[in-house]
Amino acid sequence: MQTDLEPAMTVRDVAVMLNVDEKTIYRLVTKGELPGFKVLGSWRFQKSDLNAWIETQKIDARHTHTSTKGLV
Repeated sequence: MQTDLEPAMTVRDVAVMLNVDEKTIYRLVTKGELPGFKVLGSWRFQKSDLNAWIETQKIDARHTHTSTKGLV
């Protein structure tokens, strides 16, 4: 059993971290686009999962930017 888990973040915590509305967090997590889990019906998040998700978003954004470059 792992005992060194970081404290889980709430929807509000994640919204503040990403500088978006809480509704955006609910929308992303219910669509499966943001990593999260439920505890007694409330969404919770691990910061390490969110950091990994952010890095993936950066890579995807760079890939999209370079693949559409010059298509105007």
